[in-house]
Amino acid sequence: MSPEDRSPEPEMLAKSIAQKAKAAAGRLACLQTGIKDAALLAMADVLEARRADLAEANARDLEAAREAALSSALIDRLTLNDKRIGGMIESLRKVASLDDPVGEIWDVRVRPNGLTVGRMRVPFGVIAIIYESRPNVTCDAAALCVKSGNAVILRGGKEAIHSNRAIVEIMETAGREAGLPDNAIQLVPTTDRAAVGALLRLSQFIDLVIPRGGKSLIETVVRESTIPVIKHYDGNCFVYVDDRADLEMALAIVVNAKTQRPGVCNAMETLLIHEAVLERFLPRAVEALRVKGVEIRACDRCRAVVPDLLVACEEDWRTEYLDLILAVRAVGSPEAAIEFVNTYGSHHTDAIVTGDYKRALDFLRAVDSSCVLVNASTRFSDGGQFGMGCEIGISTDKLHARGPMGLRELTTSKFVVLGSGQLRS
Repeated sequence: MSPEDRSPEPEMLAKSIAQKAKAAAGRLACLQTGIKDAALLAMADVLEARRADLAEANARDLEAAREAALSSALIDRLTLNDKRIGGMIESLRKVASLDDPVGEIWDVRVRPNGLTVGRMRVPFGVIAIIYESRPNVTCDAAALCVKSGNAVILRGGKEAIHSNRAIVEIMETAGREAGLPDNAIQLVPTTDRAAVGALLRLSQFIDLVIPRGGKSLIETVVRESTIPVIKHYDGNCFVYVDDRADLEMALAIVVNAKTQRPGVCNAMETLLIHEAVLERFLPRAVEALRVKGVEIRACDRCRAVVPDLLVACEEDWRTEYLDLILAVRAVGSPEAAIEFVNTYGSHHTDAIVTGDYKRALDFLRAVDSSCVLVNASTRFSDGGQFGMGCEIGISTDKLHARGPMGLRELTTSKFVVLGSGQLRS
């Protein structure tokens, strides 16, 4: 551990950060929408002006990652190229343009005694986000928390420490100058893991924890936290090609879902093909995927059609590769596909390619996942693609949010009651 990584008193550091966030949250919850939007736009402008600083900080992280022999997929997740920096800037501006959910009142009804009862959207308060690799998460998470009125504590991975420090320094400074309270956005400044454990015990200051990363990280957070956790587990995503599919469409969807960006949670990891179209579709899919460098592991039925495929084992159906590796299996019916997805999938994102309306509807209803698509790539399971500006993660929980989490998912509610002197008898 380098000197800058050491935190001699991680519990004191964590408590100080959490206390500051709690104080900021009270002011942020009541902040006018115009001030929050102005702050986000100011952050975007400064990020634009300091692209070179971000690139320089990211280059330090990439150099360390290569020296540590991280995989190509992890290095890709870590990289902030010009396009991704532009995406961060665009996300800030999009979030600023979205309706502010805070203070919205809905489900209003008037009781027989004249009381008006409704529900109001309010921020959670303080949200701690613990994540790995992708420094653009730093920007997206902070933007969504600010707009939804939450103070945010960010703890990224060691591999992105220089990038994250640069991003937060820009956002925190620009936001404060535009009217945000001090400490609305904070980065845990150390890579000492003890600081994370200390944060997870501060339920008196932190209202919600969102872990985003590998399964081991999430399991550790769930095990150690005394604070409610919204989980983002594996993205073991399936695509099922039905025998009533347009096979040209299916081929394009399969290639995109696997290869457009293989190191992310909504990339396809397992391909299911109806036996009736196996001989027509599988050889073409294998050829197109191999051109993109994909290693294919297949069941015996598939290997009877394309003999040089690698043998898939039981564990392959459950694996989130985050790499150019794909498991392929033949199934005998749409019902078999649904059962297989629900048995082996991670309940993240799954898709069917079919021209049959009833089969599409059955798949939508029966597949137990946070996002289910018909005739579209799994890569669309994304807050930005769904019009949410960006996302703080894709929840595989069923409480309190499920699927991509945007502004509304970062609020809770309280009942508000308007009276005119009513008394209960």
